[in-house]
Amino acid sequence: MTDTWPYLDVHQSRTHEPTPYEYKLASTLEDVFAKEGHELADVVRGLNARQVHAADGTPWTEESFRAEMNRLGA
Repeated sequence: MTDTWPYLDVHQSRTHEPTPYEYKLASTLEDVFAKEGHELADVVRGLNARQVHAADGTPWTEESFRAEMNRLGA
């Protein structure tokens, strides 16, 4: 970050350091977006195929993914 205006702090809305779960989810989402698509069904299928499950360890559904993105503020 620079000290002159205008500047951008890429983490300006972050309220905490990401957890290992959040880092893994983000990294896997980047891979899914790059290789499989951006549609919700593609994302859910890609996460489950890579065995990157929800925080409670269950496989993703479209509903649980939406809820988690809402919880994370994404």
